Amino acid sequence: MHVPARSSALSPVFRVLSLLALLSFAAVSSRAVIVRGTVTDPLGAAISGARVQLVQGKSVAGSALSGPDGSFEIRSTGSGRFLLLTAAATFTPGIGQSFYGGRTDVITRNVTLEIASVTAQITVTATGVPTPIQQASSAINLVPFSALQTRVGVVDDLRQSPGVVAVQTGQYGSVGSLFVRGGNSDANKVMIDGVTSEDIGGRFDFGTVSSTALDGFELYRGPNSVLYGSDAIASVVNFTTPRGATLRPVLNYSGDAGNFHTWRNEVTVGGAHSRLDYYGAFSRFDSSNALPLYRYHSSTSAANIGYNITANTTLRFTIRNAVSATGTPNAHDFYGVSADGKQSDQDLYSGATVENRYHRWHNLVRYGIARKREQLVLFQPSGELLMVPSFFGPYPDYFGNTVTIRGANGYTATGQASFLAGTTFPNGNDQSSLRDELYFQSDYTFSPHLIGLFGFRYEDERGSSNNPTFFSFDTTKRTNYQYTLQFQGDFFNRVFYSLGGAIERNNLYGTAGTPRFGIAWVPVRPSNQFLHGTKIRANAATGVQEPSLSSEFNSLYKQLADAGETDLITAYNVRPIQALRSRTFDVGVDQNILNQKLILKAGYFHNQFSHQLDFIDPGTLLNVFGIDITKTNLFGALLNTLAFRAQGFEGELQFAPTTHIMMRGGYTYMASLVEQSFSTDAAANGTSAENPNLPGVPIGSSYPLVGQRPFRRPPQTGFFAAQYTTTKFSAALKGAFASRSDDSTFLSFADTQGGNTLLLPNRNVDFGYAKLDAYGTYQASRRVSVFAELGNLLSQQHIGPIGYPALPFTFRTGLKVRVGGD
Repeated sequence: MHVPARSSALSPVFRVLSLLALLSFAAVSSRAVIVRGTVTDPLGAAISGARVQLVQGKSVAGSALSGPDGSFEIRSTGSGRFLLLTAAATFTPGIGQSFYGGRTDVITRNVTLEIASVTAQITVTATGVPTPIQQASSAINLVPFSALQTRVGVVDDLRQSPGVVAVQTGQYGSVGSLFVRGGNSDANKVMIDGVTSEDIGGRFDFGTVSSTALDGFELYRGPNSVLYGSDAIASVVNFTTPRGATLRPVLNYSGDAGNFHTWRNEVTVGGAHSRLDYYGAFSRFDSSNALPLYRYHSSTSAANIGYNITANTTLRFTIRNAVSATGTPNAHDFYGVSADGKQSDQDLYSGATVENRYHRWHNLVRYGIARKREQLVLFQPSGELLMVPSFFGPYPDYFGNTVTIRGANGYTATGQASFLAGTTFPNGNDQSSLRDELYFQSDYTFSPHLIGLFGFRYEDERGSSNNPTFFSFDTTKRTNYQYTLQFQGDFFNRVFYSLGGAIERNNLYGTAGTPRFGIAWVPVRPSNQFLHGTKIRANAATGVQEPSLSSEFNSLYKQLADAGETDLITAYNVRPIQALRSRTFDVGVDQNILNQKLILKAGYFHNQFSHQLDFIDPGTLLNVFGIDITKTNLFGALLNTLAFRAQGFEGELQFAPTTHIMMRGGYTYMASLVEQSFSTDAAANGTSAENPNLPGVPIGSSYPLVGQRPFRRPPQTGFFAAQYTTTKFSAALKGAFASRSDDSTFLSFADTQGGNTLLLPNRNVDFGYAKLDAYGTYQASRRVSVFAELGNLLSQQHIGPIGYPALPFTFRTGLKVRVGGD
């Protein structure tokens, strides 16, 4: 029996070989990139049995099936750029964003799969961390990259959200303002790649924002000063720049032309290699517009460059520079002649971000800058030079042609209106708003059901306003701090909450606290069955806004201090201008009706805006507040004495009957009311302004009267979009409508006798409108497509506020060429 002896002799050899094999496997494993994560549905529930593939280039570097808890792990001996492809029964396949992985890196990439026929939507604006929109308690709209592909700007797409009024005072390049749920046009926080981008005090011109280098944007409706600090008292708008992803560089060119001498050229280039991803863009747009002296041109350049120091540590640099100039014909319908002027803007936004993920801990540090400068100049007088009588004697002024002004409310006025341009030319004003910002965020995932976030923001703001004509030069400097603490999580993947607060320390108005609480409950989980998928949400928050530069310079405190009247400041206890505030509560329901193809969203909101700014004339200061400033020769000042509310209903319906057709529409009814005002119009010597030709009709010449609606907030607004898409062809029809709204002609003391005959009653003076646009794209080949855009098909002239004619029917047609890429 020699077999046992032989077997015993081989055992040491076998053990040595086994040990060598194990060591070899360990060596290979130590040089493998490891990708771990969990696969969940939009409500955070684990998905087991999902196939997750790690793709590098055109090959699969590794794959795994998710376990009962949704977890997966993939190992690969390769290094470089990867992406994850994930598939599971009854869910839409997921394609992740590309990332870098080295041979010794352990990387966490969680995957959220959407139920079939539902588009994946992730929001960062609502909570500060990537969150499926199905878990958010707030009202959010996401405008994708595809919606902006053939657009010139963003104003029309801003109108494609409930509760939003986008007002543009004229044509291409004119000022574009956003009124969200009754808030003022400067009550919106605007972020570009995470960098605060509005002027000091909230003003932001959406009319000059090009669609170039925009990867879409998020529109958060409601206050969110908890995360974003001052100015986020009505909404947050978050723009992002695309990132390069293709392993081979890809160059895209787009060129088009249209009526009114309109043309546009755009070039973008992007790609990714190993640790680096890059994207750059440049565009130029020109148009003569439809009025004399109204030529507009703008240039936009942008870049987004990322570098993986390690697989879990990224350095990213973004920059966006926009330069534009437009003619300023003024409210042409009031004058019948264009003013000879120009508005120039130079806007630069840039940020450098270091971001690290270590297991459950995520840290981010960003340094951002915003450099905003504008110059307004009137080159020479326009209109007719006339002598205007006044209490101090006749003075010269320039007037437009004789016109008849007609409001949507049926009232009319005929006469010549003053340009109020002064008699010294050139006449102009320069303004700058500069900001340096440091932001730190640290969030930790305690469990799949609880995330804590701490944030710190530091701002160094400088601003100036220079008007050589009136020998006026004002400057300000503000150093601001913000501390944020927030928790978010869920119970049983059914109840989702977000609870936080912030302390804002502003150099101008002092300290303010801003709490926020949101909750969403999903009593019926989404599925492809009838009426399966119900989310009920509620949100309560406060917001705070710092005053703008002009508000600070024209405040009562600042003007008294500049005049050396410290005794009046002490006698009447005059304080520096204070923060503007908001308080909101909203509830809503999102209901799947039919197989995730027909979805209804409805909600109610109630907003209270307090400590808003009023212009108070000397008579009102004396009669109402007992402040006598007649010795200072001031014409008036700003105080925090205005308050108004806005409440209403929002509804939105989405319907996708087939894979080729997508339709959506929305409607908002809003009731707004001015509750308190001591402005010149509301209490000047106890009476409001009046047009002598309309005796007994009170008029707010500059501000709305108590009991009326705030200006430019129509009670009814809506939108719709219908899109048909095939492999080679896509067409879309989009529209937006608004009812009549309150406003002013702002022509007090502006007629040839220095009177109010050109003022019209405020109620419903702005026309309602329906703007209808059509778009089409045809893929002529793999690399070339042609497109056309037909704007304002109904050629409505009253899309802007009274006095400012909109562009009539416009068309643009062009082509897109793609070179390179995967």
